[in-house]
Amino acid sequence: MDTEESSIPKVDRKTLKAEKKKKKKEELLKNLERRELLKEAVANSAKPVPKNILSGLSNDVKGRDYTVSFAIPGSILDNQQTPELRSYLAGQIARAAAVFSVDEIVVYDDEGVKDSENTDLNTKKSRGVEQLSRILMYLECPQYLRKHFFPLHQDLQFAGILSPTDMPHHLRTDDASVYREGVVSDKQVKEGHCLVKIGLKSDCLVNMALKPGIRVTVRLKEGYEFDSKLKGTVVSPSEPRTKAGLYWGYNVRVAPNLSSVFTGSPYKGGYDLSLGTSEKGTNIDTCEIPKFEHLLIVFGGVAGLEAALEADDNLDADDPKDLF
Repeated sequence: MDTEESSIPKVDRKTLKAEKKKKKKEELLKNLERRELLKEAVANSAKPVPKNILSGLSNDVKGRDYTVSFAIPGSILDNQQTPELRSYLAGQIARAAAVFSVDEIVVYDDEGVKDSENTDLNTKKSRGVEQLSRILMYLECPQYLRKHFFPLHQDLQFAGILSPTDMPHHLRTDDASVYREGVVSDKQVKEGHCLVKIGLKSDCLVNMALKPGIRVTVRLKEGYEFDSKLKGTVVSPSEPRTKAGLYWGYNVRVAPNLSSVFTGSPYKGGYDLSLGTSEKGTNIDTCEIPKFEHLLIVFGGVAGLEAALEADDNLDADDPKDLF
């Protein structure tokens, strides 16, 4: 009986070896590229945040009408082993907010810490929420105002050695800016006016009687002289953003749970676009972000948004994706 042998082409070992070598080379190049990107990121993290100081307003200056907020749980500090690391992590969050022009940071409790007197309410703040929110507020405040608003506190023990965020409203005495942050002085002046300490040699006189000790945003007259008597107007803290397009720091809001992140929005109508981050989510590179007025990005803790959802009795959703 004759048998017909099927002809099987022999594998070219040289071709396989060349392909294997090519793949290995590509992987090596990718690894080198990742290392270079990492080195660049580390180097950039040490650079100061670019400042955009505006000495006057003109028709060419355009404002920014949208806002960006992100929410982060205070429990992320609980995973740090030393007070120094807890402060460092909080400082990195503040710096990231400054680099990406974040207007609001919401620090929420994702652990469901109950009040000892009323077990139905999550009124007792977790330790991480308190410390993270305090450090974030401290780093956002201009250096010349910190002594007025932040007394000595254990949470701020290592905040002084953190890298400065150097935001546009963290002005020095020789920076000529039409806007400045200040604190109302208790010095007596004529009726219907008050003096505001704005980080310059002389205080600024504003035509409004305000309670001493509160923080205000002042718009100075264009072309003012540093060594002369200063006059200005108290404006909304959002004016530098809406009229001049300047990034003017972030507000810190504390939320007792995940649901309060959404319901406690300071903006009329709330957030019109909200995004949740998760390893189970869709790749951001494949997503199309629509136009928005108020964007909210919610980050989960070590256990993810699932843990925050489970700890919040006000939410009926079974999956975090149902919230976004």
